Amino acid sequence: MNIERTMLRLIFIHPDGTETMLSVPPGTNIMDVAVKNDIDGISANCRGNCACSTCHVYVEPDWLERVGAAAGMEEDILDFAPDARPGSRLSCQLVMSEALDGLRLRIPDWQRWN
Repeated sequence: MNIERTMLRLIFIHPDGTETMLSVPPGTNIMDVAVKNDIDGISANCRGNCACSTCHVYVEPDWLERVGAAAGMEEDILDFAPDARPGSRLSCQLVMSEALDGLRLRIPDWQRWN
């Protein structure tokens, strides 16, 4: 049986406004995608343990409701992230799904220097 896996679109918006669009399978952790594809500004120093904010992204306003707000430990970590906003999330806590096909995430400018 040949089962074709649907690929989803994920777009990173860099501080200079350029965009990188990637195709990823459902169930993929967004931080892992960023690290694997050398997305500048996503260093993921804690490697997805929700212990730092070096995978911080801003969810574009049109996507906030579908992605949801940070909660629990993620919310606590974001309290220490420079320039955290209501749309801030840690990419290590986001997983691609059909509902997020076309997701647009902005990378904070400050993060490129960590």
